[in-house]
Amino acid sequence: MIDVVKEVKAIENDIINWRRELHKTPELGLVLPKTSKFVQDRLNEMNIEYKTLIDGNGIAGLIKGELGDGKTIALRADMDGLPIVEETDFEFKSQNENMHACGHDGHTAMLLGVAKVLSSNRDKFKGNVKLIFQPGEEYPGGAKPMLDEGAFENPKVDGVLGLHAGQLSKEVDHGKIGISYGPMMASMDRVYIKVIGKGGHGAYPQDCIDPVVMAAEIILGVQKIVSREIPVYQPAVLSICRIEGGSNQNIIPDFVELEGTVRTFDNDLREKISKRIEEIVKGITSANNADYEYEYNFKYPPVVNNGEFTKALVTSAEKVIGSENIVEIQHPLMGGEDMAYYLQEVPGTFIFLSNLLPFEGKTYGHHTSKFALDESEFFKGTSIFVQYALDFLNNN
Repeated sequence: MIDVVKEVKAIENDIINWRRELHKTPELGLVLPKTSKFVQDRLNEMNIEYKTLIDGNGIAGLIKGELGDGKTIALRADMDGLPIVEETDFEFKSQNENMHACGHDGHTAMLLGVAKVLSSNRDKFKGNVKLIFQPGEEYPGGAKPMLDEGAFENPKVDGVLGLHAGQLSKEVDHGKIGISYGPMMASMDRVYIKVIGKGGHGAYPQDCIDPVVMAAEIILGVQKIVSREIPVYQPAVLSICRIEGGSNQNIIPDFVELEGTVRTFDNDLREKISKRIEEIVKGITSANNADYEYEYNFKYPPVVNNGEFTKALVTSAEKVIGSENIVEIQHPLMGGEDMAYYLQEVPGTFIFLSNLLPFEGKTYGHHTSKFALDESEFFKGTSIFVQYALDFLNNN
């Protein structure tokens, strides 16, 4: 078996330089032509076969072990950025109006490092490694289209591992990884409500059907779903985040729009909340002789790690970073991640690497214009992926 950390350290500069090149040209959503080409060029240099998905914007690479047939492990990285103007002074700062403000450039570079190490050691493992480079994690979600187009087929995937850099959980100190043996991150659903009344002069509300008042009742009513209908031991969040209606101080509008998000760790609870919101909206609008439109979009499911898979991952991680650098997260996050779709297909786990880099004496969180990553910690993510892939494939 190879000395994984030694091999990863030997290409550490490559990983960092790849990340910096990607950081200069962040792209959004499902359309990542420059990013995809960069990854494809690196895979070509490594003589790794791959196929493109989602109109060329996603990539599924394949490294075949030379010790014979066996299982297939999928290793996943997301590649998209955010519509944020970067406010750092790094030499490799973004050259356009977008920014890698969530660390996906680091994820991609770390997985390219995995690809380089494993492609150079095909004679050390059996089975297959699938390299999943997906677009659109931020929005609208690239994992499901990747699966729909066969990313986990030919050969069929038996397990999946993903990673997120930065510091998603404050429980995980700098330089450590966070793991969970079950729920890791919540579902991420969208709710839209249009309250349709009858507008008119604000001085004569008796001639109107006021959607503003109804909207207020609806907001208060749906909040009671979480506070009064769901057991306290079942985490859930329902937030109305957008209220839009009206054009003037003395005009009652014809309609008001409400939009919000729902977060849970339970798919049955998602269904219940969706149903109850509409029942409340229907009841309030009906009582006021009004009408409504309602949409509930089931987006990313909850990220739920497989316990046995995670246990094996921890054993592998201890070999390369030591048990003292592994933290079990006690409180799952209410944020969402489309890694959830992969975990619904096969057993797997999602881990956090804590590696925020202070900028101007302060650390800035994800999705901010001064977000920065400590590149000296990237080797840990790459090493864990390589070590686990070897253990998974050779010990099964």
